[in-house]
Amino acid sequence: MKEQLVNFGKALGEIASKETFSIHPEAQQKLENAVLIAWHKNPWFSEENVRFAMKTWSEELDKTSVEKWLSYYSFGQNNPKKIGIISAGNIPLVGLHDLICAWATGHEVHIKFSSDDSLMPVVLELVKVISGIPDRFVEHKHLLKNADAYIATGSDNSARYFDYYFGKYPHIIRKNRNSVAILNGEESADELKGLAEDIFRYFGLGCRSVSKIFIPRDYDFQKFFAAMVDHQKIVEHNRYGNNYDYYRTIYMLSQLPIWENGFMVLKEDQGYSSPVAVVFYEYYDRLEDVQNELNNRQEEIQCIVGKGHLPFGTTQKPSLSDYADGVDTVQFLLNI
Repeated sequence: MKEQLVNFGKALGEIASKETFSIHPEAQQKLENAVLIAWHKNPWFSEENVRFAMKTWSEELDKTSVEKWLSYYSFGQNNPKKIGIISAGNIPLVGLHDLICAWATGHEVHIKFSSDDSLMPVVLELVKVISGIPDRFVEHKHLLKNADAYIATGSDNSARYFDYYFGKYPHIIRKNRNSVAILNGEESADELKGLAEDIFRYFGLGCRSVSKIFIPRDYDFQKFFAAMVDHQKIVEHNRYGNNYDYYRTIYMLSQLPIWENGFMVLKEDQGYSSPVAVVFYEYYDRLEDVQNELNNRQEEIQCIVGKGHLPFGTTQKPSLSDYADGVDTVQFLLNI
């Protein structure tokens, strides 16, 4: 199984880098074709972001990383169960980690993808041929029933729906989360450029995307905006650009104080979930106050970036052991 996981990573890497396909050329070519047209189904799935996601996972699925990841667990006698996975569709390959975890633990995977995601069904076909056990992976178009356990990801509203249907089974149900950054005003230009990647990658649609920054009262926004410039062409994306124009106009008509640079809006707000093209900010006087607030609202937060937390520029490159919401998916699956 380890070898198959590594080969899957190599296959993704070859597609991401447009190399000659060597793992399973036919299945890889089908996925390559899906990459090129994914944005037709979901305009947020730009080719650049899809290939970035594939490259990120291919780098993590190397032999050393896979062996280290699996070494943390005790795999007893294999007793495959039927695992139902309901995947979100907000960013490319968003459900892949759950799929890999179920694959690694030897379970039978029954998965329902988002209607907005034309990519993951083709990824699943690649998994089938590389795993050598295609019958263990089944795609469902409608509601999953009769599974032994469920992993479901969606909005706060869909989480209530999931809890109603799946609450009596072993389950992981994920709701909306956002990521934040804590700045002290002394960040280097490179660190702020890393933050820009945390903000703009996937158009800010992921739960690991930074949607809010905490800043000291005397913060220099010019330094911040200077580090964002490399991403200015993002506003040329039709949907992103429409969001930028809409919220900038709404805030200005409402006479709300904002900062903006032609492709992003900064708005002072105590909320965490900002709209596309908008980043919320909140001033602080003491770092201790920020930490206390984050502790009190930890169920709303996926990642924290800043000194003493995740390094800038790393939120969109999770490792195999970075589990959504801090719940160890592999251990959950092993305990079923």
